[in-house]
Amino acid sequence: MSSSGSHRAEGSSTNIPLDYHLQHQQQLQQQSPVTLSRYESQKRRDWNTFGQYLKNQRPPVPLSQCNCNHVLDFLRYLDQFGKTKVHLQGCMFYGQPEPPAPCTCPLRQAWGSLDALIGRLRAAYEENGGSPETNPFASGSIRVYLREVRECQAKARGIPYKKKKKTPKGNVEEPSTSSIHFS
Repeated sequence: MSSSGSHRAEGSSTNIPLDYHLQHQQQLQQQSPVTLSRYESQKRRDWNTFGQYLKNQRPPVPLSQCNCNHVLDFLRYLDQFGKTKVHLQGCMFYGQPEPPAPCTCPLRQAWGSLDALIGRLRAAYEENGGSPETNPFASGSIRVYLREVRECQAKARGIPYKKKKKTPKGNVEEPSTSSIHFS
């Protein structure tokens, strides 16, 4: 574990280091006496954290020059604070949903956490004056990355992905189990 990841905020969906959360909580209290919803608070915290991440790059990246590659780097950076065990293909527990013993495979951010984070950042970008056409969080490469993370984590944990079928009228039917085949 790196020294920067040794202090984490509990209850955070993205497990960002505690000092970021404390700074942003103080900023929230100074900026706005209005009580925000949990979602709005998390969205603001995530937006501020992403902005701080860009400032810490060498050289710093202005938000106006941010692109999907910066977002992908940010998502990979967050993996070091993850809590989801993702078995590697060479691990004897690869594909087992409940391994009987511990292993040395890495902890990563869960796909669901990353997906929710991107949704909040996508909304925050536009709320802070960004154009939907230039939104780096809405890029196709971000969608591809999230799909790959979801599939990789599902395979590593032996969890079949259940896709919901839509009827022609747009109603959602019961999920069909389409097992992921390991070859």
